[in-house]
Amino acid sequence: MSCGCGKNENQGDKVSPTHGHCVCEAVRFIKRLQDTHQDDDCFDCDTDCFMRPLGSLVSPANERFNTRVFSLLTEDGDFFKAMYRPATVTPAGSRSGTVTPPNTCFSVFFRVQNIFDDCCATLMVLEPRDANGPVNLFDCGKLCLDRLCQVTEFRATKSCITVDLNCFCAIQCITDTYVTQCPPATT
Repeated sequence: MSCGCGKNENQGDKVSPTHGHCVCEAVRFIKRLQDTHQDDDCFDCDTDCFMRPLGSLVSPANERFNTRVFSLLTEDGDFFKAMYRPATVTPAGSRSGTVTPPNTCFSVFFRVQNIFDDCCATLMVLEPRDANGPVNLFDCGKLCLDRLCQVTEFRATKSCITVDLNCFCAIQCITDTYVTQCPPATT
């Protein structure tokens, strides 16, 4: 199989939904894993999307987990990005207005919410964060790869995107974590 929305590498035809697609199958597995939390075997690759149980991508696994964070790559090898509405923050002691962290409305990190119709999925866009708050992954509209390494935490957003998983060439699982399903209120 080659990249390009599930095309067969020899014929250029669309792959039959009954034959599967590796990105789709990985996301389908992640969804089942997030829903079941069952123990199983260990694997050598410490970021393999098919590792069980949820929490296997973190060492030591002494926390509770409900999310396997992942990124998707497009046909040309670029990270797939999606926009989200950042939570607004009211500074302590402030009587008026709110402050929104600047330039932090795009992410390449996702949590699967639902899979349907052969290989479509609803993904929650996760806010990338470090110990100091949101991490701006982009500079002048371009992804800054060095900033990806600064991300140590993820926060749920109220933004979801529906995608055709057959249109991605690769998936990279990042970590297992607990993501509060009720994102901070926006004003």
